[in-house]
This record gives sequence, structure tokens and C-alpha cells, in this order.
Amino acid sequence: MLPLSSSRQMKPLGFDHCVIAVSDWAAADTFYRDVLGAEIPAHDHWWGEYHFGEWKLNVHGPGFEGLNARRPVEPGNSDLCFVWPGSMDEAIAHLAAHDVPIEAGPFERDAGSRGKAIHVYFRDPDGSLLEFVSYGEIEDCVS
Repeated sequence: MLPLSSSRQMKPLGFDHCVIAVSDWAAADTFYRDVLGAEIPAHDHWWGEYHFGEWKLNVHGPGFEGLNARRPVEPGNSDLCFVWPGSMDEAIAHLAAHDVPIEAGPFERDAGSRGKAIHVYFRDPDGSLLEFVSYGEIEDCVS
């Protein structure tokens, strides 16, 4: 079977948004603003958005009953990776400054969308697994 990209001529797609769910707006807003740098427009208690430059996270709050996936996203079941714009040492210091414990890493992996990178994993207030990836100084990785 041919890969999909070989079977038809199509320009690469861009990424616009994905959806997370939160159980506590105040805790989530603070975390995503302070730790991840999201811009957060005003929202109601069911639905909101966290903006990151040209893409965003749509956020479903407690009691959300709008258009959903067949198995709706629940608080704590997301797994998201964010590109850190500096060194992994800076990312780790940033997490420490916000009292965010590291779940795993840092370590080098060839699993990023751009190839080899250093990864560190942590969690949001609901327990979703989050990751910073740094494509900078691979050779300085702590194993």
C-alpha cells in the first residue's frame, strides 16, 4: 500500500487547534498562562481558548455539552508536546520556578517532528501529560 502522501497530490496541512478538558478553570488558566505562556481571552464556565501564536487549544470546562468527539476528551487524558524556544536547561529552570515537577527526562529522542531533540515531561493540574521539546543543543543532553 502506498503512503497517503504518495497516493494523491495534496499540500501539507497546517495545524489550527486541538481540544483539552479541564476540571478547574482557575487552576488551568493559571497553569497554561504562567507555565506555558498561553494568551487567554475571557471565557464562560463551559468553553474557552488558550492561544499560542498561530494555533490554540480549545478548552472544555466542567459540564461542557457542545459538539464533541464520540468519546469526549476528559480532564487528565491529553498528551501534548510544546516546542521550547530555548535550551532544555532553561525549560527545566522555568518548570522549577513554577513548582512543576518533572515526570521524566530530560533525554534525547529521535521522536520530534523535526528529528532529534531533548524532551522533558511534566503534568498539568488535571494530570494530562505535557512535554517540552528543545531542538537546540542535543549534545548537552542529560541521559
